[in-house]
Amino acid sequence: MSLTRRQITVAALAAVPVAFSATGTAQARGQRTLYIAGDSTAAQKYSDAAPETGWGMALPFFLRKDLSVANHAVNGRSSKSFVDEGRLDVVLGSIGPGDFLLIQFAHNDEKTADPTRYTEPWTTYQDYLRLYIDGARAKGARPVLATPVERRKFDASGNAVPTHGEYPAAMRALAAEEGVALLDIQALSLALWQKLGVEETKKYFNWTDTEQDNTHFNPPGAIAVARLVARELLRHRVLAPRDVCRLDARIPESWITWPSPATV
Repeated sequence: MSLTRRQITVAALAAVPVAFSATGTAQARGQRTLYIAGDSTAAQKYSDAAPETGWGMALPFFLRKDLSVANHAVNGRSSKSFVDEGRLDVVLGSIGPGDFLLIQFAHNDEKTADPTRYTEPWTTYQDYLRLYIDGARAKGARPVLATPVERRKFDASGNAVPTHGEYPAAMRALAAEEGVALLDIQALSLALWQKLGVEETKKYFNWTDTEQDNTHFNPPGAIAVARLVARELLRHRVLAPRDVCRLDARIPESWITWPSPATV
């Protein structure tokens, strides 16, 4: 993706009349919305995938009722494929002034053997992320970057090991360059896995009798990561204290539900 493509995209978004772009927005409805663009670690899961749980499913438990969550994260997507499939266009068609766009990608950007998803950390990854940033800003919404949540990986000495290479550093640099709030979920989740240790972390990931999944979460893991996200949104003043709740409260696992795929 060239810079020219970015300029064309931004110009097209900026050309939308203000009155039109505000129609049907969260501000017009009197309610703000936090949109999530991301991959399977954040995505909505359904009954055929239970107990696998995306952290985006738990985030509403930490937000007040006048701030809703529109979870557009989808399994298997990278910052590139999400755009190429038109999913960012769908988000930008709904988002408006007063809303937020929370952007978390890297798990699938790292897949070097798949040209439909792979991005290079310091070039194309940043270029695609700029489309989300510029697109949100053009619609009057606030973009927020979140470094990718860490996988469960430990070395022989029991130390939690980072797995995302240069992608978190590239996102941190882009956030500083663009003046975008950065939620460093990669660093925070790595520290949490280190604190919990090799065995205890199994209770947070999708470990079952038939599957040992070190990437995706079960309800406790999704709740724990969503709590990190909510705390960071408050700490970086993306959200105000009146916007959040239950940051230190126990969230029952029973609050997580998986709708039937037939209802989607």
